[in-house]
Amino acid sequence: MPNKFVSYLRVSTDMQGRSGLGLEAQRQAVASFLREGQRTILSELIEVESGSRNDRPELQKALALCRLHHATLVIAKLDRLSRDAHFLLGLQKAGARFVAADMPEANEMVVGIMAVIAQAERQMIYKRTREALAAKRAYYAALSDTELAALQAAGKATQLCNPAHLGKQDLGRVLGRARQQEIANSRAADLAPIIADIRTTGATSLRAMATALNERGIPGARGGIWCAAQVQKVIARLAA
Repeated sequence: MPNKFVSYLRVSTDMQGRSGLGLEAQRQAVASFLREGQRTILSELIEVESGSRNDRPELQKALALCRLHHATLVIAKLDRLSRDAHFLLGLQKAGARFVAADMPEANEMVVGIMAVIAQAERQMIYKRTREALAAKRAYYAALSDTELAALQAAGKATQLCNPAHLGKQDLGRVLGRARQQEIANSRAADLAPIIADIRTTGATSLRAMATALNERGIPGARGGIWCAAQVQKVIARLAA
């Protein structure tokens, strides 16, 4: 298991947040879980929010820290995040690992099951799309050249892609590139406030910013150290 963690604690009311009621118990549960082995808490974030809401700024900050440091989000209890299955599945899409101290296997058991369900839904949508395209191609194929030309002239004939382009390999490559771009854009967004803070210290050159990122212990895109060229790519992506 990774040895770097970001702790996320949540209470439901302002009174609990001010008094610390509930927070200390959560903190103790996390500490007990992390006591096994060489595990380090990089940061602790506390949210005062209702469990029925999913727009939680402190949780988003915690997830951003996890992505930047390749760390794992740790919570005391699974219900500290949400009882909403859709929201828990969103954690998987957030690109950060998480674990609950009271149920360490929930990371794979709960989110994994929901991911399977979501994948099944995506496959059904993909299947229906393929069937609809096939039906439309069959309809066009049954038309005479004159009828097809008339539809095209009227702007009622849809241009369909080559069926060969719907092969799994081509689709996989397209989806893979799209996912890589999504990950890169997400990481750049996570880095934006860090880079802005570094600039306030007077480090404005690409080399100086790379040095500052390394000093803060933030891994590069592939887990290595930062260089000026990598910083330039992030800045260019943010400006795009």
